[in-house]
Amino acid sequence: MDLAQLVRAALDEDIGPGDLTTEACIDDAAAGEGILLAKQDLVVCGHRVAKRVFKEVARRTGGLLSYEVVHDDGSRVATRTAIAQLRGSLRTLLIGERVALNFLMRMSGIATHVGAYVDAASGRLRVVDTRKTTPLLRSLEKYAVRTGGAHNHRYALYDGVLIKDNHIAAVGSVARAVTRARATVHHLVRIEVEAGTLEQLDEAVKAGADAVLLDNMDDALLRQCVAHARAMRPEVILEASGNMTPERIRGLRDIGLDVVSAGGLVHQARWVDLSLDIVQS
Repeated sequence: MDLAQLVRAALDEDIGPGDLTTEACIDDAAAGEGILLAKQDLVVCGHRVAKRVFKEVARRTGGLLSYEVVHDDGSRVATRTAIAQLRGSLRTLLIGERVALNFLMRMSGIATHVGAYVDAASGRLRVVDTRKTTPLLRSLEKYAVRTGGAHNHRYALYDGVLIKDNHIAAVGSVARAVTRARATVHHLVRIEVEAGTLEQLDEAVKAGADAVLLDNMDDALLRQCVAHARAMRPEVILEASGNMTPERIRGLRDIGLDVVSAGGLVHQARWVDLSLDIVQS
């Protein structure tokens, strides 16, 4: 679903046949000004989506509304900071308010949450997300991850090879899975294998995996696996995942890993608090 379709569906859900309150209380020609206000310290994310919401409402109502960004996506702002200014039709502003805020609060919440992980990595590890995203909102949530300063893992099943435990169980061995993948995908695609033990790591490196995902290991085993892999093949990309927090990442950033991945960048993020306040009408 592209952004235009997503916004239309979100507005259809909220407005239905019409906004009873706004249409009853606000004159069709009434104009005014509003501000989008941060009600806590946060990382801004989602202006493009919010703009699209108001643009679609304006198309439906015929009431024009300008949206001026004050602080761009990626900006770290303090509480009580205005991040955008809106001017024009009060009907358009009020009808689009909640849907626009829902997108902004969700996306800014992810970007804000991600910032703590990136700060903990201190530039010594690449922090990436996973495919644990809300169905149909993946593009927005992965954009929010990037806005917060982290990176995206593969976007979907079609753009990267990650051989997981169930693939290995189905095929019979790591070596067989890697061989089959290598014979199928083109030469620009890297092959990553998930390993939960030192033995599985050893098999993956020997099989020629370009990257190994060290999954759900404690810190002591991670250190052992990193040293073992570097001794075998120094260039192999080593990624760690499972129960990653900013606190834990601080202790892992100097052991020789390349990447840490965390589904929690998205699914553990909480919405931030933003409001749309009318300041002149």
